[in-house]
Amino acid sequence: MKRQLYRSVFIILVIGSLLLIPLAACGKPAAKTFTLRLAHFFPATHPAETVLVKQWADALDKATDGQVKIESYPGESLLKAPDIYNGVVEGVTDIGLSCFAYTPGRFPVLESFELPGIVYLNSRSASMVAWEGIQSLNPKEVQDTHLLMVLATGPGDLFTKTPVRSLTDLQAMEIRATGLSAETIKLLGGIPVGMPQSDTYDALSKGVVKGNLAPVEVLKGWKNAEVTEYITKTPFLYNTLFFVTINKDIWASMPADLQKKITDTTMTFHSATAAGLWDMQNAEAMKFALDEQKMEVIELPEEEAQRWISQVMPIQDAYKQKLAGLGLNVDPLKMINELAEKYNKLYE
Repeated sequence: MKRQLYRSVFIILVIGSLLLIPLAACGKPAAKTFTLRLAHFFPATHPAETVLVKQWADALDKATDGQVKIESYPGESLLKAPDIYNGVVEGVTDIGLSCFAYTPGRFPVLESFELPGIVYLNSRSASMVAWEGIQSLNPKEVQDTHLLMVLATGPGDLFTKTPVRSLTDLQAMEIRATGLSAETIKLLGGIPVGMPQSDTYDALSKGVVKGNLAPVEVLKGWKNAEVTEYITKTPFLYNTLFFVTINKDIWASMPADLQKKITDTTMTFHSATAAGLWDMQNAEAMKFALDEQKMEVIELPEEEAQRWISQVMPIQDAYKQKLAGLGLNVDPLKMINELAEKYNKLYE
């Protein structure tokens, strides 16, 4: 009799515990998982995909215990390069990676980071200048999304089918250039032709353009070394900013603790990997261009380089007038030059 009583009590306890399990689960719902589409224009084999996107996605997945998953759409498979920022604004994609310069006039304050005449020794320095400067300026033009990180190419050069050893050689030459780089080429006497990097290889191979003003990485990453012969070193002409930004509504829908995990992880990744991504690529691409494609490097004599610099300085003068009408409390050019000096020393 006593044994039967114990058995009955045991059965009641088991049934009770089973009934309590779903009640406990109801009291603490499972954390929501965010699967985010990321659109960009780089090929699937490019380090922007294999290193920047994939490694960042892995870091977010780990830091958020699987709450944040990134689905990458490289090679303009979701949006064309110039449409990516607005695609994020409109929710066509959740996250976008592209260049500010692909939509000229859309980001007037951020253009200041790409002006010719500002010296960046490398991409890490340029990236840190851009990120710190943008945080300080907080321009209205990027407040319709939530910026996650900004990185830069750092200095760029001219890659051409025929040698450019002086300004005379550049006259009336069609050069692929976007944003402020297009104005730069125009002042130097060339003919700027705007297009994303994804179209440049075909344009060079078909003779639509005779050269490209870009970071050295395009010689390998975009195979420009296969369709050009000469590298004219012009570190005073070029810098391009890339954004990684998320739809504002998606960001607002995330709990504060998840936002913090994403922000902290992204800033760690930016400092360790993203900021210097183009330095790594530039070194590999230069070796590829010289050793495998036998390209010739042209160093401009100091006097000739100064001629080029004096030709493009009117861009800064005109830009100062343009900035005066934006009602900014800070002089962006003064701030950027000070930051460039700071980070060039830090990362020389």
